[in-house]
Amino acid sequence: MSKVRELIDKGVDIPCPESVMVGDEVDVSRISGDGVVVYPGCKILGASTLILQGAKIGYEAPATVDSCWVGPQVELKGGFFQGAVFLKKASMGSGAHVREGTILEEQAGGAHTVGLKQTILFPFVTLGSLINFCDIFMSGGTSRKNHSEVGSSYIHFNYTPNQDKATPSLLGDVPRGVMLDRPPIFLGGQGGLVGPCVLSFGTVAAAGSIVRKDETREGRLLATGYQRNVNIPYFPSAFANLRRIYENNILYLGNLFALKQWYAHARARFVSSEFPEELLQGLKTNLDKAIAERIKRLKAFFENLPVEKQRQGQRQSDVFAFVERVVDRWDDLEYLFQSRQQADQFADIRDPFLEALGRGIQDRGKDYVSVVQHLSRGHSEAGTRWLEKIVDTTVFGGAEIVS
Repeated sequence: MSKVRELIDKGVDIPCPESVMVGDEVDVSRISGDGVVVYPGCKILGASTLILQGAKIGYEAPATVDSCWVGPQVELKGGFFQGAVFLKKASMGSGAHVREGTILEEQAGGAHTVGLKQTILFPFVTLGSLINFCDIFMSGGTSRKNHSEVGSSYIHFNYTPNQDKATPSLLGDVPRGVMLDRPPIFLGGQGGLVGPCVLSFGTVAAAGSIVRKDETREGRLLATGYQRNVNIPYFPSAFANLRRIYENNILYLGNLFALKQWYAHARARFVSSEFPEELLQGLKTNLDKAIAERIKRLKAFFENLPVEKQRQGQRQSDVFAFVERVVDRWDDLEYLFQSRQQADQFADIRDPFLEALGRGIQDRGKDYVSVVQHLSRGHSEAGTRWLEKIVDTTVFGGAEIVS
């Protein structure tokens, strides 16, 4: 009860103190006393937990917040939240299950009963109810009235019959998505997406559709369904679409590397009372976890492919050779992954953009969304070119290593 008393003394509104648990490891100095409300039945755990001004925890149902970075005016209305980052005005409804590697940027959120892990949502992205959306990145949209949307009862299929998770899906991208000026993506309810999949900005998937193929053209309507019933013998095979799986994973990693540089050089300029250094560090920590997860899953996918067993009964020498090249040259891939994360790459393109961003901050203050959305078209395109160079060199390097 002593930690609860400390929070009350700071000014945190706890309507029913006897029903709230605060772990002994929690650093009370990292929880704001300015407008924070913790409703009955909640638990706050974890030494790294940060809760900023105006946050509301557990309004709809009890909530557990463990080792999360909670920005200003965030609403976590009920459920389990562990190792996640929530920026200003992000929100999640009751029944949420949000785990490590997850980042919700400004005004992103979900309704009730949403499961997230290793999920990155850019500003304004909105999820409906009864959704499982793990191992995925989503951007697109320009405001709360024009945002990327995922309909209720949607699922990202991120686990295969071969028991691997080399399945991250990229909806939109980082280089253009960070500029907050791209058309939104819409995934209709009662549908699904089979990872790893790539969809471009402006994609609309009709309700009830299961999207299984990439669509890199913008502004496409996807409506899918089975044309006939299938009932045939099943023979497990890990060798379908190997190159696509590899290429989509490398593309996903390239986007994460670009986002890492964006956080280091662009986001870092917005540190303020509403976006303190601790919250920036939370972004960097979770992004590093997301990168490590994707590298681990990709490596395990190729190392665990039963090449010798399959070789005995099938003639797919080109497929086996590709698998062996990936495994044999993994050290080269690791070097590529490390080099693409270095802070000083492409400074000739980056620095003029950052100067323009700095002038925007001088003119408009440290409101991230406002500053980014008021960049000139030329400056936005320059920033996109910088980030695209990181993505493109990652993709090209990945292709060259296994060629």
